[in-house]
Amino acid sequence: MNSESKTTLRLAQGAVIAAAYTVLTYLAGLAGLAYGPVQFRFSEALTVLPVFAPAAVPGLTIGCLLANLFSGYGIYDLIFGTAATLLAAILTRAARNIRFRGVPVLAPLPPVILNALIVGLEITVVANGKLDVSLLHRFNWLVFLANAGSVGLGELVVCYALGLPLAAVIEKNRKLKALLEQ
Repeated sequence: MNSESKTTLRLAQGAVIAAAYTVLTYLAGLAGLAYGPVQFRFSEALTVLPVFAPAAVPGLTIGCLLANLFSGYGIYDLIFGTAATLLAAILTRAARNIRFRGVPVLAPLPPVILNALIVGLEITVVANGKLDVSLLHRFNWLVFLANAGSVGLGELVVCYALGLPLAAVIEKNRKLKALLEQ
């Protein structure tokens, strides 16, 4: 495959991943599961894709940015939620070779940890789409830990219950795996 074809394929892969992430998050949002302290974004299962496809890093990031347009946390979610996804995707890509019996068991961990910490903090200090400066002055660690724990638990369930099996399916499907890795 020549360089131009490879670039086109990666753009297409990134676009499909971004669209899938956005739509899945939007659907979870309709069910009240995508935003806030309790999150079960089914789209987070896709966060294992950087293990296989370099295009998943920008794809997930753009998908998260678009999905966060629908959140009630305003510009803060666009910045910090998207940054959490970007950092998690980069770290997932970096950990792609750490495997147990061929399965990238650590791949879901960066999204779980980073979303718990970054989104947990965001939920703690942002109210009605605006940074509540008074919350910064009287920061409540228990509220932060509850928010981080809640976001992290939802992320853990989705990433490991849906994302890890997705990774195992891709790992076993040679054609799909080869297509993603191009």
